[in-house]
Amino acid sequence: MKAVQLVEIGQPLQSRQVPTPSVGPREVAVRIRAAGICHSDVHYRNGTSAVGNLPQTLGHEIAGVIETVGSEVTEVTAGDRVCLHYLVTCGECYYCSTGNEQFCVNGKMLGKHLDGGYAEFITVPARNAVPLADEVSFEQGAVLMCSSSTSFHALRKGRLKPGETVAVFGAGGLGMSAIQLAQAFGAIQVLAVDINQSKLELAERYGAVPVNASLGDPVAEIRRLTGGRGVDVAVEVIGLKRTMEQAVQSLAVLGRAVMVGISDEPVSIDTYSELLCKEAEVIGSSDHLLWELPLLVEWVRQGKLDLSQVVTRTVPLDAEAINRAMDDLEQFGGTVRTVITP
Repeated sequence: MKAVQLVEIGQPLQSRQVPTPSVGPREVAVRIRAAGICHSDVHYRNGTSAVGNLPQTLGHEIAGVIETVGSEVTEVTAGDRVCLHYLVTCGECYYCSTGNEQFCVNGKMLGKHLDGGYAEFITVPARNAVPLADEVSFEQGAVLMCSSSTSFHALRKGRLKPGETVAVFGAGGLGMSAIQLAQAFGAIQVLAVDINQSKLELAERYGAVPVNASLGDPVAEIRRLTGGRGVDVAVEVIGLKRTMEQAVQSLAVLGRAVMVGISDEPVSIDTYSELLCKEAEVIGSSDHLLWELPLLVEWVRQGKLDLSQVVTRTVPLDAEAINRAMDDLEQFGGTVRTVITP
């Protein structure tokens, strides 16, 4: 089968012919219909975040149709539409047993430690196949598996309550989901911070108040828009030192800043004025949980989460096209979300 793989760190991905994976007793083989290109994939390509053995097929936002099921699989059948939970876990260790499977001591991630979705087929444990409603496109199903689910988990970690205010730093794929999900959680005001005017316009259509950071200090603007208070929850999904620090600085008393974006730079915080005197919190948010995914699929089916405008570009399973999309992401440009459609 055809796959687009990371062969050498710091170099473009390459198109290669690789064996079609076999199916174990408790596994399913999925014909991939959509695979999202995430900023994390850019970090893997440039070495900011380590991957497993090379060559590695990237891609952890995956949706498709089950082609074959293993001899012991009963919960899904061939022909089912599914999206794939990207964390392959043991289900038995301390973290799995306490509902924190993203820290599984034996866990591996599709597209990082195990071959992922930049291919024609993939084999995964049957429990990782989440049913995808007919009303939800494969492209949207793929995006749900990372950008939406990671945003959902981050808002839960931030303990967002109805009536609170939120600032989302980054109006890309994760940010667009975070904006809508914050409103679904009951946020009374959501502010979207970015430097890309077209992304801010889309964020505004989704109900956010746009804050263009290229026109001035976004922290000052956030305080102006919130009557001087700041926000109760700030979610940083870009991964830049500057925006992480701005997320903390934008907090109100008792505010919570949730860090999602990946960065290799340390962040500076004035512990007195920015944390202690406000009793503010800085919270790390890692991945998401399997149980969160069916709820997100249902919210898309019901129209509570609209991803129709988030997937702004599709590309074929072609190394050159995929590398171009990743180059755009590396410069924090390009469209909101690019999805590969093999």
